Amino acid sequence: MEQSLTVWLLPAFALLAGIGIGFLIARLVPNAAPSRTQRQLDDLQERFDTYQSEVVTHFNTTANLVKKLTQSYQEVQEHLSEGASRLALDELTRQRLLAALHADEAASPRERLTPPKSNEAPKDYAPKAPDAPGTLDETFGLKGKY
Repeated sequence: MEQSLTVWLLPAFALLAGIGIGFLIARLVPNAAPSRTQRQLDDLQERFDTYQSEVVTHFNTTANLVKKLTQSYQEVQEHLSEGASRLALDELTRQRLLAALHADEAASPRERLTPPKSNEAPKDYAPKAPDAPGTLDETFGLKGKY
C-alpha cells in the first residue's frame, strides 16, 4: 500500500510544483512575445497613418493644380477674346475669330453609333453560293476531280 500511495503522491506533488513554478515565472518575467507583436503593430499603424497623410496631401495638391490650370485656361481664353475684339480690323474677321475661340465650348455632342439593323449574329465564315462546296468539304479549293 505504501508503494501505491507513493505512486500517486509523487506525480501530484510534481504537478503542483510545476503549476506553482509556472505561475511564478509568468508573474516575474514580462511577456516578450506580446510586446514584440505590439511594437510591430504600432510600427504598421504608424506607417499606415503616414501613407494616409501622403495620399491626402497628394490629392489636395492635385486639386489645387487642376484649379490653377482651369483658371489659367480661362485667363488665356479671355485674353484671346479681348485681343480678337480689339485687334481685328473688320467685323467679319472679329466674328470668325471669336467663333473659333468659342468653338470648343459650343461643340455638339458626338453622334452615337447606330446598332445594326439585323439582330442576326455575325457569321464567322465567308458566304458562299448555295451550290458551291463549303470550306470544310473534301473537294474545296481543288479544281476538277482528282
